Amino acid sequence: MHVNAILSHDERVRLLSDKSVDKRFDAYRDVGWDEPGMEVRHDDPRWILSDDDPLGRTDWYRALPEAMRARIGLHVVVRQLKVGVQFENILSRGLLELASVLPHDAPELRYAYHEIIEESQHSLMFLELLRRAGLPVRGIGPVRLWMARGVPRLARSFPELFLVHVLAGEEPIDRVQRRALRNPERLHPLLERIMRIHVIEEARHVCFARSYLRENVPRLPTVKRLRLRIGAPLVLAATADQMLRLGPEIVGAYRIPRAVVAAHHHDPEHRVRVLEGLEPVRRLCLELGIVTPALVPWWRALGVWPDGAERVPRLPAPA
Repeated sequence: MHVNAILSHDERVRLLSDKSVDKRFDAYRDVGWDEPGMEVRHDDPRWILSDDDPLGRTDWYRALPEAMRARIGLHVVVRQLKVGVQFENILSRGLLELASVLPHDAPELRYAYHEIIEESQHSLMFLELLRRAGLPVRGIGPVRLWMARGVPRLARSFPELFLVHVLAGEEPIDRVQRRALRNPERLHPLLERIMRIHVIEEARHVCFARSYLRENVPRLPTVKRLRLRIGAPLVLAATADQMLRLGPEIVGAYRIPRAVVAAHHHDPEHRVRVLEGLEPVRRLCLELGIVTPALVPWWRALGVWPDGAERVPRLPAPA
């Protein structure tokens, strides 16, 4: 979504709020759940993973019967949706924390509630497809969920780091979905409809997070700026790790061989795709001075600074 770059932050946020009124979706009104062709069948070949998927291109997967490949593909999709529900739960709680400390006339306050409503509609879409699929999914593991409990509280005390979390979760998924939507004939129509709605509204959410960071990061005091510089690559590394791993419930359910799981986790093409998904966040960090030359080794050590990426120009000393 393009929002005129000459707008001030407040003007941009007000425009995003207006867009949330003008172009909004309902999880049940705007998805044809019971229309012909929308049935969710485990053996539907439209769920089969393509060769673009690190599991889909393995010899083990391609040797399976078509019906089993379709079931596994559906299981991969619904696990991703379960993770999406869990992420949006964290995001919505964080936005409520942010709203609790904003003045009543702040444009961000109204927009935060618009975004919470939209994220709730997304979760309803994801949950309805999960229900219809009828496959067991766990999503994010209990340890990671426990570690994520503090993320919403950041929105009250350190919204800049919270919004880096938001972008790290939203930007890669947005890129994956946009790529998939270039070939809609390869998608189940129910998944395609959900993706299209999600992409439209997530574009606003990403725009808000980016605008907020551009407006507020330059004003951070020294200690918070240092915390952001240390914390941002940790957030991206945790996101990349989540995206690179195959869900343990899927590994167990289909007895995927260890060698296949290892090949999936270390697939170089998949790693490149994951880092490409995180690139917009990394570039924003470069733009805002969150990445400094001294911290590039820290980013490299965490695996979120791609090979061959540009060097960071040395920033002028503060006046």
